[in-house]
Amino acid sequence: MADRLIIVESPAKANTIKKFLGGSTKVVASMGHVRDLPKSKMGIDIENDFELQYINIRGKANLINSLKKDAKAAKKIYLATDPDREGEAIAWHLAYLLGIDENEICRVTFNEITKETVKQSIKNPRKIDLNLTDAQQARRTLDRIVGYKISPLLWKKVRRGLSAGRVQSVAVKLIVDREEEIEKFIPEEYWNITAIVSDKETKTKFESRLIGKNNKKIELHSKDEVDVVKKELNNEEFIVKDVNIGEKKKNPTPPFITSTMQQEASRKLGFSIKKTMSVAQGLYEGVKIPDRGTTGLITYMRTDSTRISDEARKAAKEQIESIYGTEYYENRYFKTKSDAQDAHEAIRPSYIDIKPDDIKDSLTPEQYKLYKLIYNRFIASQMSSAIYDTISVDITAGEYNLRTTGQSLKFKGFMTLYVETSDEETESEDLGIASIPILKKKDVLNKEEINAKQSFTEPPPRYTEASLVKTLEEKGIGRPSTYAPTITTILARNYIEKDKKQLIPTELGKVVNKLLIENFGDIINVKFTANMEDEFDKVAVGKKEWKEVIREFYSPFENILEKVEKELEHVKLEEEVSDVPCEKCGRMMVIKMGRYGKFLACPGYPECKNAKPIIQIIDVPCPKCGSKVQIRKTKKKRNYYICENNPASCDYISWNKPKEGEEAKKDDSVIEEIEKDKK
Repeated sequence: MADRLIIVESPAKANTIKKFLGGSTKVVASMGHVRDLPKSKMGIDIENDFELQYINIRGKANLINSLKKDAKAAKKIYLATDPDREGEAIAWHLAYLLGIDENEICRVTFNEITKETVKQSIKNPRKIDLNLTDAQQARRTLDRIVGYKISPLLWKKVRRGLSAGRVQSVAVKLIVDREEEIEKFIPEEYWNITAIVSDKETKTKFESRLIGKNNKKIELHSKDEVDVVKKELNNEEFIVKDVNIGEKKKNPTPPFITSTMQQEASRKLGFSIKKTMSVAQGLYEGVKIPDRGTTGLITYMRTDSTRISDEARKAAKEQIESIYGTEYYENRYFKTKSDAQDAHEAIRPSYIDIKPDDIKDSLTPEQYKLYKLIYNRFIASQMSSAIYDTISVDITAGEYNLRTTGQSLKFKGFMTLYVETSDEETESEDLGIASIPILKKKDVLNKEEINAKQSFTEPPPRYTEASLVKTLEEKGIGRPSTYAPTITTILARNYIEKDKKQLIPTELGKVVNKLLIENFGDIINVKFTANMEDEFDKVAVGKKEWKEVIREFYSPFENILEKVEKELEHVKLEEEVSDVPCEKCGRMMVIKMGRYGKFLACPGYPECKNAKPIIQIIDVPCPKCGSKVQIRKTKKKRNYYICENNPASCDYISWNKPKEGEEAKKDDSVIEEIEKDKK
């Protein structure tokens, strides 16, 4: 008989905690949720004030019986599921199954899985936080109602198997809206003028940029305008108006929160949001390390707070001063945004003395990369600012104003270890200070050349996973635990697809988005979704009752639903008629939308069930036999090029689009990929 039973969510976490406690303590895993709403029906009794009809999850009967047996044999039970709303809900469901009273002091949480934290947490258990479980129930209920009530309309009008979701549909809308912006974008011409000048003494040349005329910003949109300015500049004397020499500080970024970790791992490591969270979960739950055993390496990875503990702050100070010197340390506090839940610390290493390179052999390549990113970001957050020497030289040429700026790194500070990246990296136009000669006011400069460069404005960039998470966070849509599942869902539903890092709406995504926005615009929008997050937060801190939130939502939603159902009864989505006749019955085939995009289908269904893929033909003939070349896709949606006569009389196939006159080659790696798909 165990004196204590501790129930966590995963076996890895159980193994890590087990080694800290030993003795007669038993640590077991619930393997995530044990109870949930049924999949076969909505599971919400709307008529009975939204009572939730939970059931034990199918396939978990043996596990539940084992947990009950362990609970019966234990003198004391601790529910140690993850320290967030989802974890609190799992603890609540476990308490129900094991017959533990809601008011029992049985709940423990670990922000980091270290020996000290685990032992301290078990000494200070608490009741299950019913406000947190209610906030989770409110979100689950609202999302279930939206999904189960709207999705059937998509089945009728588009195709079966589609789904709508409060957060996922808003994410799709953002991506579709951005694509429309790009499609409607009209590039505008603009020009930049630079002058190459030199000082009269040393003859050192440097570049200066035209910024204005008569101290007002100047914009040039045509070659004619540029020619006028160039002609006037060539007739003017270039005189130094002002020289400003100074110093600029660059401060480190805060330690990671969930969203910033996801963004940086995407940009620096090329990780998907889903992969980042999976790898981080493993680092949090524990990794086997020589001489230490299974060790939790980072604090909890679902957080929106930049707060760090005094102990971690002290350990960082010792580390920085011992490795880099006292001048590299600066005690920093970062402001957490006003709507953050602040339940946990920022994401940081649990043990500062475990350096990434020291345990590289114990980690997978992905774990090593992410751990190093988290470790360096945290240490850098407590380091001194980088310091730059700066210079700005203002030059006049008649009525025109030009400027040269330069900077040189004087003290690296935190940049010794870490520099944040961004999605909108641009090349700096600053010159190094050494490139600019020593100048003083009223110096007359030699004019060497006047150059003009034509450019065109560019459309806004497509979202990447990183920039989408950033936008969702900025707009208050979702919370740390929802970003990864939201993106995973809309990719799985084929509403969007990834091209390299870019997120692009599919035709299916556009059709579904149009139908939802036209009919449920009050619900599928940024403002409503963000407001609902605020409502859930009020429930989480006990300021609002969860069923009150659902009641306020449901009444107007029901009215909208009734109205839309009536209107859509008479609406039929127009099917695009192709120029391809059905070889079975002669009707002209129509273009339909399927799980993997568009395909051709006979309009005579169900009498005629003929269907086939839409074949794209390129404008270059087969380099081997001169026939047409088709574009096809592998299961991973990678394009390949194949002769229409393959395999009958021509074996041409390639990943690369053929070019006229090139030697015909068969690429066996394409065939290998296709064979894998078949298996």
